[in-house]
Amino acid sequence: MKKAATGSGPVIIKKYANRRLYNTETSSYITLDHLAAMTREGRDFKVVDAKTEEDITHNVLTQIIMEEEARGASMLPVNFLRQLISLYGDSMQAMVPGYLEASMDSFRRNQEQFKSAVEGAFANSPFAEIAKRNMAMFEAAAEAFKPGAPGTATPAAKPAAPAEDGDDVAALKAELARLQDKIEKLGK
Repeated sequence: MKKAATGSGPVIIKKYANRRLYNTETSSYITLDHLAAMTREGRDFKVVDAKTEEDITHNVLTQIIMEEEARGASMLPVNFLRQLISLYGDSMQAMVPGYLEASMDSFRRNQEQFKSAVEGAFANSPFAEIAKRNMAMFEAAAEAFKPGAPGTATPAAKPAAPAEDGDDVAALKAELARLQDKIEKLGK
């Protein structure tokens, strides 16, 4: 996780007995949704019990995952959860956190490499600007459809994007077909 943009260390979040979370950086009360957003932004934070000063970041992050899973945004398959639970108390338990962290780091790197490869494929073509615009629209649409995203409007309320003319659409289809062929060749 990245360091906080302001300050020299992680943002300190105090959790009070009444379950309220207080962001010491902004001097305001926040919710678990705020902490989830900070995590997605790469903000580093530490959650401490306001009374005991005990670090409870792990518990709070686990709570965020549980709430995301309960909302229907399931990412953790039942079989994975069963396997994870079965490792508690096992002789290999101490190795699991490092393995999971390395696996997630690898997944993130692969995700970035794939994104770079797709962007690179369009970089030297006449479709580079169209691809950037489409990627931006796709990312905006993905954000708009996230459950509980603050300040999002319904899809019907958003203004329609200007229609592309037939030549651009045909050119994009041709470029997409070329990229699919390239991906299939790489997979062999």
